[in-house]
Amino acid sequence: MAAGNVIVITGASAGVGRAVAQEFASRGWSVGLIARGRGGLEGARRDVEARGGQALVLPVDVADAAALDRAADEVVARFGRIDLWINAAMATILAPVSEVTPDEFRRVTEVTYLGQVFGTQTALRQMRRQGYGTILSVGSALAYRGIPLQAPYCAAKFATRGFFDSLRSELLHEKSPIRLTEVHLPAVNTPQFDWARNKMARSAQPVPPIHAPEAIARAIFRAAMDTPREVWLAASAVKAILGDAALPAVVDQVLASQGYDGQQTEEAAQDRPDNLFEPLDVSIDYGAAGRFGDQARGSVTTWHPGRMRALGAFFAGAVAFAAARGVMGRRG
Repeated sequence: MAAGNVIVITGASAGVGRAVAQEFASRGWSVGLIARGRGGLEGARRDVEARGGQALVLPVDVADAAALDRAADEVVARFGRIDLWINAAMATILAPVSEVTPDEFRRVTEVTYLGQVFGTQTALRQMRRQGYGTILSVGSALAYRGIPLQAPYCAAKFATRGFFDSLRSELLHEKSPIRLTEVHLPAVNTPQFDWARNKMARSAQPVPPIHAPEAIARAIFRAAMDTPREVWLAASAVKAILGDAALPAVVDQVLASQGYDGQQTEEAAQDRPDNLFEPLDVSIDYGAAGRFGDQARGSVTTWHPGRMRALGAFFAGAVAFAAARGVMGRRG
């Protein structure tokens, strides 16, 4: 049985999920590690144990609801309970909508949206039995603003946000002690840009400014402890969300002109395997960070939208004033 708190993380083998496992382990938590790739899971287990935590490796595809239920049962059998469940698993494809097949759309939806739904349902069943718990969704600024070349992923993130809105209202109606929180991320330096399916002409990159996964993990830990309704990380995410709320048509035009180049490096895309339907070589441990470490920021600002009504009103007013000045200037 676990002496301290117990967390389950989906997508724990690499990227943000891997960094989150490291962060919680360094604080004495026992960690259930869910992902598909055995190599990454074993690497995550070593990370957790090196930091003084206990780890349970659970090779599961989050699109399989029954397998998630069995994984949760294993965690409870080993550690006694689940205090915190974090949904971090994701899959994406970078391509124009016209080049995405129905199976590719379906798979991104199954992992990035339904994986959060199924993980949340699994966590709820256990947390209702024990009478408490927190569920955290790792979201994105793209849950508020879609960008070109990632329509399946953006749509899944929008859907996840709507799902959490509905569930939150239901839990409030029930006066449930179970807490929900969402953390919406900016661009992060993770390995996904070298394993996501890419149909663009050039290799993929996170849209700058880029942040280190370890900085994101520290912010996720704070959110899990404080359980605000939601958190936005980094000024870039705040600008994307509020800018779209104020002037979505302008953002459409900006993304139409800049959104393609911003997601691609100068290097030609390579013909390589990807992890959309199957994990890459299961013996390989990809770790938390990707290959953009020289650009990654080691800290990230945290914004609580519930405390930003005045800022939002000011921002909208400033944008409207600037737009009016522009119109008046053209007329003059």
